[in-house]
Amino acid sequence: MRKPDFDHVVAAAVDVSGGREIVVIGSQAILASVEDPPETLVESMELDVYPLNDPDKAEEIDAVLGDGSPFHGTYGFYAHGVGPEAVKAPAGWQERLIRVAVPPRPAQKVEPIAYCLELHDLVLAKCAAGRERDWDYTREMLKREFVELDELLGRISEMPVSAAIQEHMTKMLKGISESQS
Repeated sequence: MRKPDFDHVVAAAVDVSGGREIVVIGSQAILASVEDPPETLVESMELDVYPLNDPDKAEEIDAVLGDGSPFHGTYGFYAHGVGPEAVKAPAGWQERLIRVAVPPRPAQKVEPIAYCLELHDLVLAKCAAGRERDWDYTREMLKREFVELDELLGRISEMPVSAAIQEHMTKMLKGISESQS
């Protein structure tokens, strides 16, 4: 997914939700902070979103713009409606969201706004998920210096996960850093 695709999904999600503000929590949140990210970091064709002021409408977004929808079939990318409970990021992540104004679509009456996870919060959320693709994403983010190891390690204790998972995240991040030096 590239920025024009991101903009299209956010604008469409605004139309479906009837609101103006959409929160973006998945890997494609990088598009708010990095102008031209490498392909390896924007491979996903889904944008994980929920309406800021009415998260329950995420189900409607998923139904209208989700995987297998006519929207997905037409454009090749889609929205995955999620709820705020899906965010496993360090405490205070809401205050660090990156605000992005999205160009309105023709006939759209409001300027859509996306609020995207800050990069360190994004990486830690991916680490908490712990899938191999999430660790690959983390490796690439560290390699490209889009995030700083010390900042990641400093926020781990603020993660809403068990101490065992926090310890695993710490070991993995240190291992990745050592293998890249």
